[in-house]
Amino acid sequence: MQKNEVLPKIVPVNAAIAVRPKELHQLKLNHWLLALLILIPITGISYFVYYQVVTVPQQQAKNKVQTALVKRDNLEITVSANGTVQPQQSVNVSPKTSGILKQLLVKEGDTVKKGQVLAYMDDSNLQGQFSQAKGNLAAAQARLQRLIAGNREEDTAQAQAKLRDAQFALRQAQEDLQRDQSLFDAGAVSEQFYNTALTTRDRAQSLVRQFQEALDLSQAGARPEDIDEANAQVAALQGSLQTIQASLNDMEIKAPFTGIVGRKFADPGSFVTPTTAGSAVTSATSSSILSLASTNQIVAQVAEANIAQIRLGLEATIQVDAYSGKTFTGQVTQIATQSTVVQNVTSFEVKTSVQDPQLLLRSGMNVTVLFKAGELKNVLVVPTGAIVQQTNAQGVFVAKDKGDPVFVPVVVGATVNDKTEIKSGLTGTERVLLSFPSGTRKVSSPNGG
Repeated sequence: MQKNEVLPKIVPVNAAIAVRPKELHQLKLNHWLLALLILIPITGISYFVYYQVVTVPQQQAKNKVQTALVKRDNLEITVSANGTVQPQQSVNVSPKTSGILKQLLVKEGDTVKKGQVLAYMDDSNLQGQFSQAKGNLAAAQARLQRLIAGNREEDTAQAQAKLRDAQFALRQAQEDLQRDQSLFDAGAVSEQFYNTALTTRDRAQSLVRQFQEALDLSQAGARPEDIDEANAQVAALQGSLQTIQASLNDMEIKAPFTGIVGRKFADPGSFVTPTTAGSAVTSATSSSILSLASTNQIVAQVAEANIAQIRLGLEATIQVDAYSGKTFTGQVTQIATQSTVVQNVTSFEVKTSVQDPQLLLRSGMNVTVLFKAGELKNVLVVPTGAIVQQTNAQGVFVAKDKGDPVFVPVVVGATVNDKTEIKSGLTGTERVLLSFPSGTRKVSSPNGG
């Protein structure tokens, strides 16, 4: 060991762990600071988790609650019904008697007027019958006119001349009979000779009577019985002629009403027969000439609950499935007096006219008809979606400034689109909920009162 080397100072073990009071206080303070530094992040993380899990969903749920103000409004009452486009009249045009189609004057899609000739049937057989009937009638009419007019003056003069000749012969026979009577009484002539003169006188008397009657008939004209018989014969022949004329007229097939030719069933040369006018059976239409449909109408099925609101002349708006966004107008023209029941649903058939100047509608198209049944003025209304059903009551949830919303029972009236009339239960100053607490049963379409 060198002389100047300093030896280290030796400290006792117990002296190393002996801490002064000031140092002990500093040590405790450091421990608290360390604990605080560890606790602050943990607390922040816990609060953040609570906020995201509890607070945020509550605020979002509160913000999602939609409300609507109860207000007064005018409601236009409409009754909706489904229906179809149908022609007012529809017939299969055919002849009255079976025959050959001679000529067809129209084609499918043509518009025709009432009384317009559509086709001609072959009438060759009827033409001969018609000529014969005309001749028979002319002969009967001539005989009747002769009976009514009586004999000609020449015939009367001839009858008078014959009467005079007969009278002269009678006088001559009477004179001869007187002379022969005297001779017979004197015995100058035989009885046979006298009888011959008597017979000659009798024949002359008979001729005078005969020619006198002929002259009387010629001057008096025909007997009423003969004229009546002739009149009856003329009438019978006129009837026969009219029957044939009617059959000839039926050879012209005319439109029974104004309409549109729907389908053609026969061509010239086809054999066609009478058929049921409205039949749609193939066997019936195949023997017809064509089908004709008149102006279209709407035939709708109105529910029994709404039929009391429908009346004749009521305006209607027609929405056609084939023309989205386009509407047609019309009026109620007929209301069925007998209901129909389909799948236990009772409805009444209501027919409505339709304005279709562009001829867009076709038979069989599906439509929705909105009947304008009236208007409720200045009534209390809420959105239809605000009405809910609780256990035994129908009502709305009214929002409160503080606290949870309150369920208020109401009496509802008519529902028009998305608005429903409130007859009682609200004052008109409330706000009603459009979103509801869980477990609440919503009423999609409350019954009108």
